[in-house]
Amino acid sequence: MTDLSTRGGGAATGTGDRSRPRAALPALCATQIVSWGIVYYAFPVLNPQITAATGWPAGATTAAFSLGLVVSALAGIRVGRILDRHGPRAVMTAGSVLGVVSLLTVAASPNLLLFFSGWMLAGLAMASTFYQPAFAALTRWWAPDHVRALTIVTLAGGLASTVFAPLTALLAEHLSWRHTYLVLACILAAVTIPAHALALRAPWPDAPTSPAHEAAGAAEIGRSRPFLLLAAAFTLSGFAMYAVVVALVPLLLERGYTTSQAAWALGIGGAGQTLGRTLYAALARRTTATARTTILFTLGGSTTAAFAATPGPYALLIAVSIVAGMIRGNLTLLQATAITDRWGATHYGRLSGLLAAPATTAAALAPFAGAALATPLGGYGPLFFLLAGLPFVAALVVPWGSPGKRLEPR
Repeated sequence: MTDLSTRGGGAATGTGDRSRPRAALPALCATQIVSWGIVYYAFPVLNPQITAATGWPAGATTAAFSLGLVVSALAGIRVGRILDRHGPRAVMTAGSVLGVVSLLTVAASPNLLLFFSGWMLAGLAMASTFYQPAFAALTRWWAPDHVRALTIVTLAGGLASTVFAPLTALLAEHLSWRHTYLVLACILAAVTIPAHALALRAPWPDAPTSPAHEAAGAAEIGRSRPFLLLAAAFTLSGFAMYAVVVALVPLLLERGYTTSQAAWALGIGGAGQTLGRTLYAALARRTTATARTTILFTLGGSTTAAFAATPGPYALLIAVSIVAGMIRGNLTLLQATAITDRWGATHYGRLSGLLAAPATTAAALAPFAGAALATPLGGYGPLFFLLAGLPFVAALVVPWGSPGKRLEPR
């Protein structure tokens, strides 16, 4: 019998004979790199050119992008239900098509109204093609060894900014921002539409049931106190994490470092994320779901406090950034496995969408909230101390966000 808080990295997901589509894992690795790189990471690179060419306020263009993230969070709940019933092929293929349409809309926007509309469409595409649907597919097809598959996909996804931020910048040196988005839309179409349509054709296996929770439906679990508290904990942690990522460069500039030094300190955190994700499986084998969630939230708060308390030297800040990146990398996998660790995989798509929705919304609001709080707090140093407290609060909530009824470990 399987423990829903298993030390083996996941919950009861069934051990029956299931066909794992060979092409699905490499295809999802490729599409996560391309989808994240084009739909998400290209915008920060192009936004200065967008505002300079159009005269639109930077706050307005950033708000359009953030609105897309909010739409993604809300749409992810419905997408999760569809995934549970029908699998990922139709959802992710349609999402890829919608992503192309959204970029074409953004590129052709003559005004902010259409620009906002394009990013709202992009939000629907994100909900249908980013990590959540990929995680749902791998959790069902690869059970009970889903942690390995999830790790591989997130390692690939971590390369999205490494590949597409420089590529976008290179294109923007020779093309307008509109033509750059047209080129990127063509790449998105060429890679993700056929990959999702052709590689995800395997039969969708029946959802495994966990004896300890087979009587509980998704709606019942989603309304339960443990689930709501766990969602609150991830929201607090997610808000702090994304606010720190956005505010790190202003913090270092405030302390007298150059823009290049600040950018390197931020970028090196991406390497830390990749390193951290390689360690998650070992952590999952040695800890319960509650223990590792508490540990990672506490470490997240500690690294944020370290940024606030460490003015230098620069090498020490780089070290803190690497460790902080490692924690962020683990948090991605922590959220990906949070449902199966506690409630099994029966309703994974719907419940993971519900769990991610408030955290994604918080991530969308974090850049604005962080910038707004920095001034009244007296700078980015005090802001980081404030942000450091949120993951510590989340860590205190975690034990209350664990189901009371568990099966005995194997």
